[in-house]
Amino acid sequence: MDLAVIGAGVAGCALAAALRQRGWAGSLTLLEIGRGPGGRTATRRSRRDPGLALNHGAPLFNITAQPEPRLLAPLRRGGWIAPFSGAMHSLDGAGQLGAALPDPLSSGTLWQGQPQMDDLCRGLLTLAQQPAPVRLHSSTLVRTLEPLSDGQGWRLLGGEGQALLECRWLVLSGTLLAHPRCQAVFGWPEVPLQQAAAQRGEPQLLEAASALAAIDAQASSNLLLSLSETSAAAWRQQPWRLLQFSPAAQERWGIRRVSLQAMASGRWGVVVESSAAFAERHRQVYGSRSSAAQLLGAAPQPQAEASVIAALDHAVQDALGLSTAGAERQLMRWGAAFPQSPGLAPELSLCPASRIGFCGDAIAGLGFGRVEGALRSAEALAEQLLHRLPAGA
Repeated sequence: MDLAVIGAGVAGCALAAALRQRGWAGSLTLLEIGRGPGGRTATRRSRRDPGLALNHGAPLFNITAQPEPRLLAPLRRGGWIAPFSGAMHSLDGAGQLGAALPDPLSSGTLWQGQPQMDDLCRGLLTLAQQPAPVRLHSSTLVRTLEPLSDGQGWRLLGGEGQALLECRWLVLSGTLLAHPRCQAVFGWPEVPLQQAAAQRGEPQLLEAASALAAIDAQASSNLLLSLSETSAAAWRQQPWRLLQFSPAAQERWGIRRVSLQAMASGRWGVVVESSAAFAERHRQVYGSRSSAAQLLGAAPQPQAEASVIAALDHAVQDALGLSTAGAERQLMRWGAAFPQSPGLAPELSLCPASRIGFCGDAIAGLGFGRVEGALRSAEALAEQLLHRLPAGA
């Protein structure tokens, strides 16, 4: 391939779209560990339950500055995104509702995928199909990055050491393969990017690998509730669709925010996002249906998982005075939901001598730690790559 992109979240899909929108027609493949595109803007779906659709990572995204990312206009025209129309309120430490609070995640212009959050990435991938198609390989774990012997590209290997593909240029749109948390959680003996950088021996790549490995991130343990039309009656009557918890409320209940989401056949979804402190206390507990458990080999912990689900379930009922009786419950844990400053310096986002680049919300700059940062970093990297990539067909 001319270019391989690891990760089909917002940044990876936006990079593909940005390159295609600028006319690049080379061969491009995205490799995604999850079951489909989206990353933290993914929507939880089920083959066994076609009506289930829960935006379990981000219920919206915001744009805080002009000019807006160039990709927003074609996404709007295509109907892939729409203004966020739900009411937003806050909850204080005494359990009283109030006005929305100033929040980096909800300032500026608010958008959501249409009709679900994963349609943001589906729209980006649709934009990326011209002037040449883009391939997406889902449920694909990239475990090892090998520099080619001639220094002109990369070989990617899977979890069993099997060859996945070779590429002239490589982009990492997330930090899983670059951060030591892969060792702590999955028992890997090395950090794949650091191992590859040591093999390559190129100073800029060594510096970038070191900087990415040093980025701290807050986790989030998210409880997903699916309520029938009958059991959701009291939830539907709430005056809000997104509820922020004040610092005092977060300390009391261990919850950062709650979102209400309409689903098919009168059902409703409730997504309870934990506070950073709650997630830190349960750092090693992953949902049994997560990619970490299904593809990365994270050991199942049914008792610990049930305990986290019960704690968040009890907390949200206590905070809101609403029953979750009869709900279907799942746990989704984001191990690096919110990268912490300073992030990767933009000048390290492309290492031309090593033919590798980086994009995503962990790149320092406008929108850092948010979808806006993922979009802007992808567009910036596309500009840098355009005159370096093979021209293609």
